[in-house]
Amino acid sequence: MNKPLRRISLFCGLLVLALLVRTNWLQYVQAEELSTRKENRRVQIAQYATQRGNIIVKGGAPITGSATTDGSDYKYKRTYTDGPLWAPVTGYASQAFGSTQLESLEDGILTGNDDRLFFDRTVGMFTGEKKQGGNVVTTLNPAAQKAAFEKLGDKVGAVAAIDPRTGAILALVSTPSYDPSSFAGNSKNDEKAWVSLKDSQDKKLVNRALRETYPPGSTFKVVTAAAALENSVVTDINAPTDTPEPYILPGTKTPMVNHASGCEKASLNKALEVSCNSVFANVGDKVGRDNMVKTAEKFGFNDDKIDTPVRAFSSVYDKTMSRDGNAQSSIGQFNTAATPLQMAMVTAAIANDGKLMKPYMVDQLTAPNLDVIEKHEPQEMSRPLSAANAQKLQQMMVNVVEKGTGDKAKIKDVTVGGKTGTAQHGEKNAKRPYAWFISYAENPDGSSPVAVAVVVEDSDASREDISGGGLAAPVAKAVMEAVLKSNKG
Repeated sequence: MNKPLRRISLFCGLLVLALLVRTNWLQYVQAEELSTRKENRRVQIAQYATQRGNIIVKGGAPITGSATTDGSDYKYKRTYTDGPLWAPVTGYASQAFGSTQLESLEDGILTGNDDRLFFDRTVGMFTGEKKQGGNVVTTLNPAAQKAAFEKLGDKVGAVAAIDPRTGAILALVSTPSYDPSSFAGNSKNDEKAWVSLKDSQDKKLVNRALRETYPPGSTFKVVTAAAALENSVVTDINAPTDTPEPYILPGTKTPMVNHASGCEKASLNKALEVSCNSVFANVGDKVGRDNMVKTAEKFGFNDDKIDTPVRAFSSVYDKTMSRDGNAQSSIGQFNTAATPLQMAMVTAAIANDGKLMKPYMVDQLTAPNLDVIEKHEPQEMSRPLSAANAQKLQQMMVNVVEKGTGDKAKIKDVTVGGKTGTAQHGEKNAKRPYAWFISYAENPDGSSPVAVAVVVEDSDASREDISGGGLAAPVAKAVMEAVLKSNKG
């Protein structure tokens, strides 16, 4: 072979080698990246080529479905039963705008593409059965969810309810809500619905129960009480404290304002009953910032990885604030911020004798034939306080409902513990306060099947009505009654 031919052969060989390297690079190295790119419509077409599996609530009722799409290369689109009621749980799956929450996190199961469904897909190839998605079975209680949603009504707010014994989420409501069906397709009408929601001022797409933080106000006083008991700052909840009236914030000349009478030297029990700011600011100062931080973190504060499996925003107790800032934070103001889920977790730990269970809302994943692929097992998250101190706090919270500011949460023949809260916010606290209520109900055997946290943003009621639980307590009561009734049934 002459020299020019050898060069041409060598060059052609190099081209073939480069082609082989490039092909293998695309198939084995970049395959995942290319298959998941937004620009790759084949992925989306395949995603909606078969009916998605369902998201199911307690009792076996599906709250999702699929419908054929006309005039589109996407064969099926997602449908939702009572979409606004369940949107904070399901999220959305849209042909044009992607997916969120359970629809996104469990997409592999719902589309049937999860590796754990490989056997089902293989069998289907031989039997001729069409590919189907698996199902996501949640812990959500339909009666509790409906009670929370209807009781909130047209108010802006959120509800989180947990079974303290397991951590199972029983209700997760955010209002105002939206209907995921309205933009599940890719038509002009779907686009209009999406744009309207995305640009709205009322943040309907935000799951306020998990992904909005608020100053918790006086509901945080139960955390301060727990810290005081755990650090032996208070040992007798009925003994007088050394709180003066007025109480001056440490290192300042600023008095802590009380909206209740009888707070001078009030016991911890009495102070929670009437919600004395001065007593809890004083107690929080004696506990000290670092110990307050430790207790708050045992309840879940400052944890940015609380997955339900939808990730909740981190609730905050400031680690670096000054002494007077800690005193203010001890009554749920200053830099303290919490999600409704976080305050439901606080309540659940107290109701469960000091044991905090990790919150979750997916009970199990099932194959199309309903075989269980994965079953959730309840997990202990932490022990924020001892059983003895938790029981002292239970006494105090029951006292709040029986004699104090939480009387509107009373349920006949049921022991209920609770705490109201009014959270100031805005520059110089000029904006209307948020109304909070946290509570739990007991079974006859003393165990608690439900702990609830409610926040109402658009409170235009008088301070007396808010601090008396006028807005949030009736919502919590309705949720607790629904859970208790469904458990009996």
